[in-house]
Amino acid sequence: MIAASGADLTIFAIVVLVRLLAPLLIFRFPLPAIIVCLVVDAADQTIFQQFTDLDLTSYQGYDKALDIYYLTIAYISTFRNWSHPAGLAVATFLWYYRLIGVTLFELTDWRTLLLIFPNTFEYFFILFEVVRTKWNTSRLSSKQVVLAAAAIWIFIKLPQEYWIHIAQLDTTDFLKEDVFGVAVTDSWATALTNRPAVTALLLAVIIGLLVLAVRLWRRLPPADHRFTVDADKMDAGPASAVSTVDWKAGLVEKIVLIFLVLVIFSEGIPQLSATIPRILLAVVVIVIANAALGELLRRNQLFARAWGSVGLAFVATTVLNLGIFIVLQWIVPSNDDGASRGAIALYLLLLSLIITLFDRYHPQRRPSGLREKPSIIES
Repeated sequence: MIAASGADLTIFAIVVLVRLLAPLLIFRFPLPAIIVCLVVDAADQTIFQQFTDLDLTSYQGYDKALDIYYLTIAYISTFRNWSHPAGLAVATFLWYYRLIGVTLFELTDWRTLLLIFPNTFEYFFILFEVVRTKWNTSRLSSKQVVLAAAAIWIFIKLPQEYWIHIAQLDTTDFLKEDVFGVAVTDSWATALTNRPAVTALLLAVIIGLLVLAVRLWRRLPPADHRFTVDADKMDAGPASAVSTVDWKAGLVEKIVLIFLVLVIFSEGIPQLSATIPRILLAVVVIVIANAALGELLRRNQLFARAWGSVGLAFVATTVLNLGIFIVLQWIVPSNDDGASRGAIALYLLLLSLIITLFDRYHPQRRPSGLREKPSIIES
């Protein structure tokens, strides 16, 4: 095995840091942040293969965990930023539907599950945020929201999931070998010049689609506000902070969310033999302990203001979860001596961050109280 050079480790660190930090920008700048996450997720392994000599065997597990991490952050951001009842309901359904599917896939390794449970949530989130850049989402009727989600599901995600997970085709390989008639190892310059007629046809299709997109964009109704990707300047702005919080609010959803996420995380740790009951026990203990700690600190005048800081709450949550993990390891020991301690530490940090952000923004969820406006299509 070739030892990793300093340059290799630097590239790896930059990519991983982007994947860890970019999702946090989704709360304030949802559209550009989610696109950055999507692009880096698609390009990270290509970057490693092209510019480093790193062994990526163990990266697959981390890659899955980081995918779930940024999508979980996107889902939690809807608590803060969205105010459309149907939008929130559809996003919640799509997110948990996909999360259940990924969990089942990780447990069974049956790839068809990824087709049955497509990742419609991500593209629905992007579409909704595109609307929010210029229009108030209260213009959208519940029917329009559901139809938009159905269209993404049927016409975009089902073909995509089939291509990736069932047919297991690589787009680059398909284009070079079957469309342009060159070897996979040939450059794109060679591919594009090998069949000029095909290149010209594809270019014409791309230009036609761009022209159609511009014409459709111009036919949209007048904007409700200036174009912006800042969530604080969209619709009615972010939800107001809640002064009083019931520690039991959202407890069941949080247990379900963390359980599913932790099952997926655990499948990415080499040699980890955690069972479903053991994971469920850990989740129940962690979630209830975190909720109880938050309630105690909020009632204490000395700590209440500090607990209002996301950063300090994250540190406290991480320390608490580390303590719970150590105690559970002592009470219910496992035979995971070969498990990656680095992976466990990373996943513990991600889990603590997800819990902190869920607790922060779940009380701000706004399912009702909208002013009805003319539909975007009807106006």
